Amino acid sequence: MGGAERTARKRKQTTQAARAVAAARGGNDRRNVIIGVVIVVVMAVAVIGGVLYTRNSSTSGGAGDIPVTAAHAQYPTKVEDDGTVLAGNESAKVTVDVYEDFLCPACGSFEKLYGEQLEKAVADGKVKARYHILNLLDRYSNPAGYSLEAANAAIAAAGTGKFPDFHASLFRTQPKEGGKGYTQDQLVKLGQAVGISGGDFESAVRGGKYNEQIKKQLEAAGNNPALQRESAQGKSFGTPTIAVNGTMVDLQDAEWLKKAIEQSGQG
Repeated sequence: MGGAERTARKRKQTTQAARAVAAARGGNDRRNVIIGVVIVVVMAVAVIGGVLYTRNSSTSGGAGDIPVTAAHAQYPTKVEDDGTVLAGNESAKVTVDVYEDFLCPACGSFEKLYGEQLEKAVADGKVKARYHILNLLDRYSNPAGYSLEAANAAIAAAGTGKFPDFHASLFRTQPKEGGKGYTQDQLVKLGQAVGISGGDFESAVRGGKYNEQIKKQLEAAGNNPALQRESAQGKSFGTPTIAVNGTMVDLQDAEWLKKAIEQSGQG
């Protein structure tokens, strides 16, 4: 197979995977989410050249420490008053808003497909990302509440400058829906493992410092017509949802980020 043919095949596989992610993020339609995620995982393996990505079993969330996964690039972060994590240079021409949940399978697949591209674009100063980390699937962990615990811990990590590796680690070894999420002890240990020192982070994790901001962000996103898509139940909000400069992205377009950067004149 020639180089041009391989490139065309990879582009086709990436597009198919992107369409599967778009289908999987449909909010309340649980059946479509499950089917879509199975497709995404298969496609993602093909896209990255056969490298196998594995996720924890439904009980692995409580089985031990969370392995550290290094982000593809390092970038500065700060926490805004509403709990949004602002990543990158504030003067970047392209703003990408990412609405995600650490328990969401489709978010995990989105991370596998686009995480590296987005992280590098942020680190290069071409994009600033605004991470809205939500607790949409709180009731789908056992016990309930992992989405909120993980979101709070990640925002706390952003305040220490260690968000990139913390974020990558939680998605790389993502608990399954319906299974046991990571505990506060494990989230604190992950913070220590990525280099967070001092007691402020642990206090934030155990005290739920950002819980109210997270809940308000979820309510705001769910009530925002600009962030809703058609689903089996009508228009609804789901994760992942991505907006570029305020306009929601069609995740069936595998080159959405590349196009956004080009259209900003950065090439």
